[in-house]
Amino acid sequence: MKLPAASSVKVLLLDVGGVLVRPNFDRLAGALSAHGVFANPEAMAAAEPRVKRILDRPPSPGFSTDAERGWHYFNLVLGQAGVPRSAATDAALAEVKAWHDQHCLWEDVLPGVRTGLERLLEAGLRLAAVSNSNGTLRRLFDRLGFTPFFEVILDSQVEGVEKPDPRLFHLALEKLEAPAADALHAGDFYNVDVVGARAAGIRPVLVDEADLYADADCPRVASLAELAAHLVAKASGPVSATLRADR
Repeated sequence: MKLPAASSVKVLLLDVGGVLVRPNFDRLAGALSAHGVFANPEAMAAAEPRVKRILDRPPSPGFSTDAERGWHYFNLVLGQAGVPRSAATDAALAEVKAWHDQHCLWEDVLPGVRTGLERLLEAGLRLAAVSNSNGTLRRLFDRLGFTPFFEVILDSQVEGVEKPDPRLFHLALEKLEAPAADALHAGDFYNVDVVGARAAGIRPVLVDEADLYADADCPRVASLAELAAHLVAKASGPVSATLRADR
């Protein structure tokens, strides 16, 4: 499916993990190493999209919230990277989780994100972060220098509601005083971001960096940089031929 016309998008809602940042696998590898476990950060990063695809299903009693999915996710990442679960990996993950609860492990900025955000602002788009997070999102944004890019920053832990509940999307629109028709939401989980955005009457785009959603019934991009290239076209002329607008 094609992306919506750039001229029709005035407000961009952005998921955070998987769109702007990913886990700091170097930090995770260091914690594992301290417990005698070798894990290659590059292998873990390469495994992450496949693991997210495995976990991308409608909410269920087994993993009904982002927090419940989160640490099962890391065990799957380790398994996909060739590191079996053990008492040592459990101990390392417990330490990393304690750090994450205070600071947020999703601190590795994805390629092209800063430039993409700059281009979006220069083109006049209004930005909101809409994230299933753990109460640390504002501190993370301050640390990474992202805060000035966003008019609205919504952390599900703070707001008391998380995607795919449409109320979190509605709250973003209310704070922006913008209609759903002007908005586009980009996120990396179909059953969280696409389903939630549609329930709120907002057009979705799926960030699918590893091209794992060929059958998805929504537009897809590989990165925020690719989406930005499309959305700023209204201000800068034709889109580069490298943009996969048919994704």
